[in-house]
Amino acid sequence: MPTPQWSDIVNPILSENSSVAHDTLRSWDCEHVWHAFTQMQEYESLLIEEGQGATLVDIDGNRYLDGSASLWCNVHGHRHPRLDQAIIAQLNRVAHTTNLGLSNSTTVKFAKRLIDVAPAGLDKVFFASDGSAAVEAALKLAFQFWRQSETPQPHRTKFIALAEAYHGDTLGAVGVGGVPRFGSLFGPLTFEAIRIASPYARGPSAVSSEDLLQTSLENLENILLQHAGQIVAMIVEPLVQAAAGMLVHPFGFLRGVRERTLRHNVLLIADEVAVGFGRTGTLFACEQEQVSPDFLCLGKGITAGYLPMSATLTTQAIWNAFLGEHAERRTFFHGHTYGGNPLAAAVGLESLEIFREERVLEQLPEKIERLRHHLKRLSVLKHVGSVRQCGMMAGIELVADKTVGKHYPWEEKLGMRACLAARKHGALLRPLGDVVVLLPPLCITLDEIDRLANAAEAGIDEATR
Repeated sequence: MPTPQWSDIVNPILSENSSVAHDTLRSWDCEHVWHAFTQMQEYESLLIEEGQGATLVDIDGNRYLDGSASLWCNVHGHRHPRLDQAIIAQLNRVAHTTNLGLSNSTTVKFAKRLIDVAPAGLDKVFFASDGSAAVEAALKLAFQFWRQSETPQPHRTKFIALAEAYHGDTLGAVGVGGVPRFGSLFGPLTFEAIRIASPYARGPSAVSSEDLLQTSLENLENILLQHAGQIVAMIVEPLVQAAAGMLVHPFGFLRGVRERTLRHNVLLIADEVAVGFGRTGTLFACEQEQVSPDFLCLGKGITAGYLPMSATLTTQAIWNAFLGEHAERRTFFHGHTYGGNPLAAAVGLESLEIFREERVLEQLPEKIERLRHHLKRLSVLKHVGSVRQCGMMAGIELVADKTVGKHYPWEEKLGMRACLAARKHGALLRPLGDVVVLLPPLCITLDEIDRLANAAEAGIDEATR
């Protein structure tokens, strides 16, 4: 049997207009690419070929609104000319240099710019490649800090987190995560955080948000007293627990958490991987309650959805605990090959300039209000149990019976079915269980918000009919 030639392998995909090529690509996609959070036995291939603004185009020319901002990371739209040019300009200098004992000018400038716009007191930046890695670095830095502070406290070994929290998929992040279907299998490999209930009640509830707020903060206070001197840090997603189903916290919760952690000398880790860079209406969610955490974890929108990058910002006090002679071994022995990548830094730097020069945040209130209008309209649908919104982040929860808050059996995959049906109406959405999420790029227009909401409604109607 003759040996296959290279041309025999690549020829089927050389023609962009070939239906055979498309079928081949779909086949390879299903057979060889292991998609994240996807049951591959049920996967149906959808291949995106290009994008522009808030629109994505598949290999067959079908156009879709990017209703999930390419998993919550795209900010200014696809193919923004300034972002494209920033990468090209950096490519003409250098694509990558290690951040281990070496640096480059673009990454240094980006670090300084992040410090300029971050909450006060955060003036040290540790770069990594994704949100989970940013959280992992914060957890390890906090843990090591208490062993190297001026008054070492090695008995601090515990973390506090919220119920239904999601902070990533690496083992430390799983330890502080609170979504059993994501992390329970790996329990023997990691640790379990001390949990307080989320200050949000699903379904019909006689409990007011004020009472939930008070109860959650009292619970936190009791835990801090009970475990005095044992807590390393508390980790929280400011304002919104995104992966839990867009659970919006009552105003004052974040401020209450910061006040109590300060009072009990416990570090605060703010995980803004999902909520940062304009998603909640301000550049960082912490701004809305004037909170400065000890660690700020950033990812997703940090490069406007162009390249993998994350950052963990922290304070001078944390930094100081890691300073010393080589022989003292106070170094943070942790890092990733592509941490501080210059290409990612270049596009991240330009993204912050776009926020400023194109007045992105100033344009959001009208878009947020238009989205709120549609959510109010959709909330009366027979199988919509509740709608939740914080800025440009929204969740529409589907229920079998809204009068009693009865959920659909999880096997029926109502959320996924609604999102797949929405594709027929020109929108790419991704659910969180039975919560249909609307989280478009910030560049989306008012007309596109109308179309996105209508597509979601049509998908929900088809799935629940």
